[in-house]
Amino acid sequence: MRVAFINPNISNRRSRDAMQPLAFAVLQSLTPPDVETVLLDERIEDVDTRFPCDAVAISVQSFTARRAYEIAAGFRARGIPVVLGGHHPTLLPQEAAEYCDSVAVGEGERCWPNIIRDLLRGALKARYEPDDSLPRDVIPDRSIFAGKGYSMLRPIQFGRGCRYSCDFCSVNTLYGPTPYQRSIQSVMEEIDTIQSRYLLFVDDNILLNFNDTMELFATLKHKRRKWACQISIDSAFNPDMVESMADAGCIAVFVGLESLNPDNLEEIGKISNLKYQDYGEAIRRFKKRGIMFCGSFVFGYENDTVETIESSYAFATKTRMCIAHFNTLFPMPGTVLYDRLEREERLRFDRWWLDPNFRFGQGMFYPRRISAADLGKTCYRMRRRFNSVANILYRLTDRCANSRNLANTGVFIAANLISRKEIMRKQHIKLGADR
Repeated sequence: MRVAFINPNISNRRSRDAMQPLAFAVLQSLTPPDVETVLLDERIEDVDTRFPCDAVAISVQSFTARRAYEIAAGFRARGIPVVLGGHHPTLLPQEAAEYCDSVAVGEGERCWPNIIRDLLRGALKARYEPDDSLPRDVIPDRSIFAGKGYSMLRPIQFGRGCRYSCDFCSVNTLYGPTPYQRSIQSVMEEIDTIQSRYLLFVDDNILLNFNDTMELFATLKHKRRKWACQISIDSAFNPDMVESMADAGCIAVFVGLESLNPDNLEEIGKISNLKYQDYGEAIRRFKKRGIMFCGSFVFGYENDTVETIESSYAFATKTRMCIAHFNTLFPMPGTVLYDRLEREERLRFDRWWLDPNFRFGQGMFYPRRISAADLGKTCYRMRRRFNSVANILYRLTDRCANSRNLANTGVFIAANLISRKEIMRKQHIKLGADR
C-alpha cells in the first residue's frame, strides 16, 4: 500500500518560510514499515491529484480547509479514499465529513494506528476518535522530510494546551482544559535526531508547569542548540526562568501581547497580560539576557480604532521588537469569539474559510468602533511600515538583543526578510486554488 500525506497551502502558491510539518513525522513513526509513504507539501511543491497512491491523508487547518477540500475531491474522483485530520476537522467534523471518506478527530497519534490498520484491511470507518489506549509521547520520524527544501528552523513540541482560555483561541477546544506534556527524556532523544542547530518549540505556551519547564531548560542547556519558543508574558517577571532560558540557548521568544488596552485584555480573557501589563519592562528583561522579543497584536475588539493599531505599531518600533504581528481578529470556528459574533450577527461571511469572496487580510466581522474595511487596511499598512527597510535597519541597531552577536543578527535579518516577503505574498489572495 502507498499512502500520500498531503499538507495543503492556503492557496496553490508556494511559500518562502515553510517549516517541516511535524504532524506528518509523527504519523510516519506510527506507520508499519511495509506501507510506503510519500509527503506532498503544497507550500513548497505542486500537488497533483493524479499522483499514484492507494490512500490519502490530509492535515487541515481552517485557513487551508477550502484548498484541502479541493484536493480531496480530485483524489476521490479517482476512487482513492481520503482521510481528513488536523485542527479544522476536529473543530468541525460534520463539515469535514462532507468532503472525505473518513474524519480523524483529535490527536493524530491516537487515531492513525487504527486508521492505517483499517486501510490495510479495506475496512475504513467514517470517523475515528482518539484511542486512549494508544501512547501520546511519540518521537517523530523525520525521514519523511528527506529531500524537501524546508527552513533551517526545526519544529519540536514539548506540550499541548494552555493554562489560559482567551476567547479568540481554539487551543482549549482542541486539547481540553488539562494541558499535556511529553517526557523530557523523549524530547531530548528527539533533539539528538535533529541535525540543525536551530529549533522552534511550537507549543502554544511552553510554560504549562513552572517546575517541568525549568527542568526542560536545565536539561536543554547541555544540547548546545539555539532555539525559540512561544511563552506567556508572566515568564519575563521570573528572573530565574529568564536566566535559565538564556543559559539553555534561547535566542527569541514569541509572546501574545494582544492589546495595549486593559479593557480589551479583560474582554479577551488574557489573565496573564492583565496582571503583567508593563510590556516595556517585560521586553527589557528578555533583551537584557540577549533574547530577542517577538510580539503579536490582534485588533477588532470593542475598544479598537485606527489609532489603537497605529499606537501599537509605534510601541513595537520604539521597543525595537525583532518581529511584530498586527493581525485582524480571526473568529476561528469552535471559539467563544466565533459563537458570540455569530449570535450577534456580526460575521461578514458565512464560514469565511469556504467563502470564495473572502480574501486574506480582510476584516472577517463588523467591529464596533472601526469599519471592517479600515480594520484590514490599517493592519496591512502597519505591517508594511514595520517591515520597511528603514524600520528593519532601525530595529537592528538594538545591540542588546537583535544584533548582540552573529547568531542573533543572522536570525533577525532572515526572519525580517521572510516576514517582509510573506506580507506582500499573502495579502488579498483568496483561499483555495488560484486559477
